[in-house]
Amino acid sequence: MKPLLHPARAVALAFLTVILIGTAVLMLPISQAEGQAAPWTVALFTAVSAVCVTGLVVVDTGTYWSMFGQSMIMLLFQLGGFGMMTLATVLGLLVNRSFRLHTKLIAQAESRTLGLGDLSSVARLVLTVTVAIELSVALLLTLRLHLAYGLPWGEAAWSGLFHAISAFNNAGFSIHADSLMRYATDALVLLPVMTAIVIGGIGFPVISDLRNKLRDPRHWSLHTKLTLLGTLVLLLGGFATLLLFEWANPKTLGPMAFGDKLLSAAFASVSARTAGFNSIDIGVLTHESWGLHYFLMFIGGGSAGTAGGVKVGTVAILALLVIAEIRGRSDSEAFGRRVGPSAQRQAITVLFLGSAMIVLGTIVILRETDFPTDQVIFEVISAFGTVGLSTGITASLPESSQLMLILLMYVGRVGTVTLATSLALGERRMPYRYPEEHPIVG
Repeated sequence: MKPLLHPARAVALAFLTVILIGTAVLMLPISQAEGQAAPWTVALFTAVSAVCVTGLVVVDTGTYWSMFGQSMIMLLFQLGGFGMMTLATVLGLLVNRSFRLHTKLIAQAESRTLGLGDLSSVARLVLTVTVAIELSVALLLTLRLHLAYGLPWGEAAWSGLFHAISAFNNAGFSIHADSLMRYATDALVLLPVMTAIVIGGIGFPVISDLRNKLRDPRHWSLHTKLTLLGTLVLLLGGFATLLLFEWANPKTLGPMAFGDKLLSAAFASVSARTAGFNSIDIGVLTHESWGLHYFLMFIGGGSAGTAGGVKVGTVAILALLVIAEIRGRSDSEAFGRRVGPSAQRQAITVLFLGSAMIVLGTIVILRETDFPTDQVIFEVISAFGTVGLSTGITASLPESSQLMLILLMYVGRVGTVTLATSLALGERRMPYRYPEEHPIVG
């Protein structure tokens, strides 16, 4: 009997299949605003960016693509954010309410922090939260766009729905050429978008934990505590640092009123970690702010959600490991719990390979272009972290460099997931151990 496909490979192939289907559909004349077939490179880049919930684009989404094309892009980032295997789990529930073990393992590969027994209830939670948040934010945006900006109900509803789904899935796609810069001082637009970004980005295991134990934080899992604490530190730290670096910048926060500066800095801090929207021009930020974005984009959001990056939990585990080493302790500990060596090895591996991909992508693109190094690094980290923010050079890159970004987006969305899952599922005890020796470190 032929062995079943490894769950981690099934996840990667599922995303690849949807990307190829999306590319084919976007190449149809009906998808393009002028009724012409889009070049395969444009269609492929857009499909990868949508499925990998990145938001980097080589053409303007609102003018290049027809209503059908925009709808297809929205469907692709809804599928990519929702999770292909989570979607398969939900469909299985609706069909027969039962799962084979292999189906559960595949779903676990997409939502790897969940136990097999949790998948059915979490799949229902994912569907419920997704629909509730997206429709709520879409309604708020629709009302605001119609009442405050005079958009017709149909146009306001489409814009509200598109941006709501894009925000919750941390996709960063916008039908406006300036993303959300036109709403930079409008809290009634930016706050709902920020809320959707944060909820989608903390990860469904955290949402599930909060639903079941909201009133008893003592019984939250270590993953939930690390993710929430890490998210809070990154959001507040990013907010304060952006205010410091951009307060007097005449091209960004400088001309704004006090309250608008706070709003724009908060939105930039939230979006920088994985969402890809911008209410201020990224290309004119100070170099210090670009450096901050490197850090925030690389880390990303929570595991098993719609966020990208190497994930907050990964960095938190490494931070605990460093703290334990500095304090001379053999165990990494937090909140009365000890982090196992397996999780530590996985975190180190994910961080190392993620860093290697960024270095590789930067070298390849620098070799092919004359753009400044800091801008290239920004685009590369944005692609790998599935963020979608850009300094404005993505559309000007040669096709070979755009293909490199495509690879980075795909690896960033499924590579670390596949790697971590392969490590977890492939772990086994050896019947022997080699003699221990301590190489010199540092």
